Amino acid sequence: MAREQGLNVEVDSAGTSAWHAGEKADARMRKHASERGYTITSISRAFHRDDFEQFDMIIAMDDQNFFNLRSEARSTDDEAKIYRMRDFFVEKDFDHIPDPYYGGSKGFDLVIDLLEDASQGLLNKLKPD
Repeated sequence: MAREQGLNVEVDSAGTSAWHAGEKADARMRKHASERGYTITSISRAFHRDDFEQFDMIIAMDDQNFFNLRSEARSTDDEAKIYRMRDFFVEKDFDHIPDPYYGGSKGFDLVIDLLEDASQGLLNKLKPD
């Protein structure tokens, strides 16, 4: 989406725990994403405090991850980089991005719907005025 809108951004994904570190994304998510034209090739990794130096924004999918990230912040500058993905919804009205793991096929589709909507809002924020 960023590329289509002429934005040059670096995007990475990390968990606030290392449960799945080194693993591919869930096969069901890769399947549902592929059906929407997305290719997920990332390998899971844990968030590191150095990520505050590497990235301008750190975005949490839910409140637990938000609070976990805040506990890792070393300064008010670090804290200022932390957002919730729900902060960027354009049309959707959810209080978080749910974990699709237990939601069956509809859960994965919902997550992609929510991420597409919030990603558009995030890109709107990043576009130069």
